[in-house]
Amino acid sequence: MSTRPPLRQAFGRYTTGVTIVTCRDSTGQPVGLTANSFASVSLEPALVLWSLRLQSACRPAFEAQSHFAINVLAEQHLELSRHFASGASNRFDHGTWTDGLGGCPILAGSAAVFECKQHARYVLGDHLLLVGEVLHWQEAALPPLVYQGGHYRMLGEVM
Repeated sequence: MSTRPPLRQAFGRYTTGVTIVTCRDSTGQPVGLTANSFASVSLEPALVLWSLRLQSACRPAFEAQSHFAINVLAEQHLELSRHFASGASNRFDHGTWTDGLGGCPILAGSAAVFECKQHARYVLGDHLLLVGEVLHWQEAALPPLVYQGGHYRMLGEVM
């Protein structure tokens, strides 16, 4: 019998930021979900990546559109993160949203926003990896919302 923890639990030891990734579907409706699988890839060219479960209902929209936005959530967005993770149909009824590049919804008060053009897509395991070229970004001096060990957390002291 193995004494190793389940893989999901081991992955959860790593602290991540929390984002809401957005685009528009083929009818122009906003699409978005909570994701913590975001990472920077390169400064030259400016590239980021995130991953989406292959079974996600949002997958067709993200595959079809040329642009997406990564909204890095601030601590004040805890409930919004939960709402977007819930699968609710009225996700964009909460928060203050404006249109960014490609019509992608941009969340007011985000710690950072990265507006991207799709650069590459790869199916890896049970996820779709989306790489975006950052065309525009903004940041605010707000503490980001973080996730670790299955729980939302606040950043501690700077060391």
